Amino acid sequence: MLVFPLINDTSRKIIHVDMDAFFASIEERDNPELKGKPVVIAKNPLETGGRGVVSTANYAARKYGIHSAMSAKEAYELCPQAVFVSGNYARYQEVSRQMHDIFHRYTDEVEGMALDEAYLDVTVNKINAASAVKIAKMIQHDIFTELHLTSSAGVSYNKFLAKIASDIEKPKGLTLIAPEDALDFLAELSVKKFHGVGEKTAEKLEALGITEGGDIQKSSPQYLAEKLGVFGWELYLKANGIHNVPVKPNRIRKSVGKEKTYGKLLYLEADIKAEVSKLSEKVGMILQEKQLKGHIVVIKIRYADFTTFTKRLSLDDKVDDVYLIDQSAQKLLDVALRDNVGIRLLGVTVTGL
Repeated sequence: MLVFPLINDTSRKIIHVDMDAFFASIEERDNPELKGKPVVIAKNPLETGGRGVVSTANYAARKYGIHSAMSAKEAYELCPQAVFVSGNYARYQEVSRQMHDIFHRYTDEVEGMALDEAYLDVTVNKINAASAVKIAKMIQHDIFTELHLTSSAGVSYNKFLAKIASDIEKPKGLTLIAPEDALDFLAELSVKKFHGVGEKTAEKLEALGITEGGDIQKSSPQYLAEKLGVFGWELYLKANGIHNVPVKPNRIRKSVGKEKTYGKLLYLEADIKAEVSKLSEKVGMILQEKQLKGHIVVIKIRYADFTTFTKRLSLDDKVDDVYLIDQSAQKLLDVALRDNVGIRLLGVTVTGL
């Protein structure tokens, strides 16, 4: 068996800051009447004919099983008494900028992943602090006292572990995974907690007898690569605490897209159009969160026979508006749609950012 040299950089000090129910918390902060009530950031499905997707929900709403990317209709069915708020993305962007101002007091090595989360490399920092935990506590304190919001933080030597750590004690948590503790921690971690392991991949791994990180650690990288391709090798590295990807302060995104594969083929035009609308809404929300706009809308269609088509439409202006994206995608759909042929995949992308 080939032996791969596993080079692990444990010298870095990485913090992952994740705001607690960011959008909903801003709404609660700015509207005290919402305190204690289940708050869902989505258009009220009673006013939209059931359309719309949940952007986020506060912890009171999450107790009912409501989560982001769920349809607003389903959220209403789970909790009819929830307060639905359409969302003020300009306001959320403003608060996010204030949050990033706080980050930059400590380091300029900041990689924003969305409006509500970011990685910070504080190996070298502006206050010359040796402890990343100390800096994380100071950031959480600044966010709470200045923005009146709470955040959770994870601290470790790489981005993968820092992100997992930030989710361990939500809300208001702070968790450190030190280099000497990483392998034991990962050995007990469910494979479902590994980034990129969705429901289907988890089922594949379970069929191989792999349910925890320790099972991956005991497997050979060749075996995992044979079963899962390149992703198997990536899992092997992560399970061994290796993720040498640096924080990238100037990460440039060229496109924003969402696609979905359907286990049951779509045939009805109304269903297909509804799915395209859902995808368009998700893409629009990401664009707004990332403060991006694009002028090219692309749809992707894969039919039952696996033939795949893409169509694109160039717009005069750059957009991030959900309605305009959906309107453009629907126009493309009208051109590309084939009669009486089932669809197994749909995608909507905005590029030319």
